[in-house]
Amino acid sequence: MDSYTVLYLMLGLVQLKLLLEQSNQRRKKRPHRRYWVHPTVSRRLTKGHFHTLYHELRRYPQKFYEYAHMRVTTFDALLEILRPRLMRARTNMRLPVSAEERLLVTMRFLATGESFSSLHFQFLLGKVTIHTIVHDTCDAIWTLLKDDVMPEPTEEKWLQISKEFEKNSNFPHCIGALDSKHIRIQMPPNSGSKFSNYKKYFSVLLTAIADSNYNFVTIDVGTYGSSADSQGFRNSAMGKRILDGRFHIPSPRPLEENGDPFPYVIVADDAFSLSTSIMKPYPKRGLDLKRKTFNSRLTRAQRLVENTFGILTTKWRVFKSAIQMNPSNIDTIVKSACVLHNFVCQKEGHNFEDPLVHNLEDVSWPSVRSTNEAWNIREKFAKYFMSPAGELPLQNSKV
Repeated sequence: MDSYTVLYLMLGLVQLKLLLEQSNQRRKKRPHRRYWVHPTVSRRLTKGHFHTLYHELRRYPQKFYEYAHMRVTTFDALLEILRPRLMRARTNMRLPVSAEERLLVTMRFLATGESFSSLHFQFLLGKVTIHTIVHDTCDAIWTLLKDDVMPEPTEEKWLQISKEFEKNSNFPHCIGALDSKHIRIQMPPNSGSKFSNYKKYFSVLLTAIADSNYNFVTIDVGTYGSSADSQGFRNSAMGKRILDGRFHIPSPRPLEENGDPFPYVIVADDAFSLSTSIMKPYPKRGLDLKRKTFNSRLTRAQRLVENTFGILTTKWRVFKSAIQMNPSNIDTIVKSACVLHNFVCQKEGHNFEDPLVHNLEDVSWPSVRSTNEAWNIREKFAKYFMSPAGELPLQNSKV
């Protein structure tokens, strides 16, 4: 055997030794697993919430509502829609978690905002299993419900919303109330400033347009971070569609016979910039009667989206505290809660026994200079509200 062969063999042995040492180090770092299934979790079929409470709660509809924040009939209707996506194949290793249990775990998470550790001890499912169940179920809720309860707005849909706004809030040609809120999230690892905001906590943004029946017409979920500049809303998916004229908004029409055409607009608060499609209040200083009247009428219409957020957070208390999930999954949680809000409200109506308040903080979009055309449109509405044709009926004159 020559010297080169001996050298190659020695190098090979050194490399093999290094690989064995690395393998041993990884094995030492890996925590020792004492159980294939923990004894506590193994009693899920006899001690878990689903197997001990679910069928009992169904016998008492009020208790079921308090637990799942929806009626039994609504839960069953939702389950039938989701069942094909939630069912899992049975294996020789273990029984799958049923579609009913998956949905109940997710409803409990959304209704209470409890941590996965808390749900682990209630349902006796592994924490990773609960995380997977909640994400998969929320993804199914968004995917399967959005086209039915939050369809893409058409011109006919906007016209219908406008008629209802005029009836319920006395603001003609209003096709929706717009607002943006911070949704608190737990600090994501290695996220830098992407999810941080000027209020010194971490969040994603929920921007929504609501109709006068407290339904979300359309929503946009995104991060704050680099969007905190003056072009933040304008660069969002929703902002681009509104401001670029790609949202199927109807063309201007007269408010009275032989009158001038008025555009269809979305009402918003001071956080947004005035545009030809978005009306906001006049600045509060130095208001005359005409401008005070306009602000009053606009506020009456815009507060409907505030009430919508109040209903959302009162029913789905996951929004009451920081959501503890991976950032990639939080968008799915927020969007699923919004379509679920529409689904439940359309099935059950609205319960106003609880106050319509929420703890979601407003987003302050830096102001962008408005065009003269936008100012003229606001002035046009303000003058109309002071005219005999546009003034409030006597019984609705108090705001």
